[in-house]
Amino acid sequence: MLPLMHDTIFFSGQFLLATPGMADPRFSRSVVAICSHDENGALGINIGETVEGISFHDILGQFDIDTTEAPDCDVFLGGPMETQRGFILHSLDINMSDTLQVGESWGLSSSIDMLKAIAQGRGPEHWIIALGYSGWGEGQLESELTQNGWTIAEGSPDWLYETESGDKWLMAWEALGIDPSKLSSGFGSA
Repeated sequence: MLPLMHDTIFFSGQFLLATPGMADPRFSRSVVAICSHDENGALGINIGETVEGISFHDILGQFDIDTTEAPDCDVFLGGPMETQRGFILHSLDINMSDTLQVGESWGLSSSIDMLKAIAQGRGPEHWIIALGYSGWGEGQLESELTQNGWTIAEGSPDWLYETESGDKWLMAWEALGIDPSKLSSGFGSA
């Protein structure tokens, strides 16, 4: 008898939404854009929380990039890992040599050249910036998905750039037609 083959499902280009049952307080109310997910693990950028006291202009200033023409905006706390490292999630109208294209959804860049392009008005039409990332080792994300802390949502690239809601976590759940206050924070077995 041949062993059963399991088709592995990867979630690049989708979103992780923290459920009310999320046990890790670092991810409470998180909306994570999954940029890379394969058999070796996953990498995502949390777009659910901004960093207090740091703006895009502050980051440009650290690299001596002129802010005269640059728009200013909030910076997201991309995750608990490498929070001194910046990432730009952006529309695919601009790609640079370091851009990781996330399906047909968005790009992920981390170069100073991309920062300069945005500051000079030559960058992508839509973009956000985050410090740090969220990462999972081999099989870790799949395991966490069985523990009632996360749900996967196909979502929309518009979730990345949305600025009106003030609470992307609530906006994402409402876009799915779900009231998160009605979700159980625990889980059981049958």
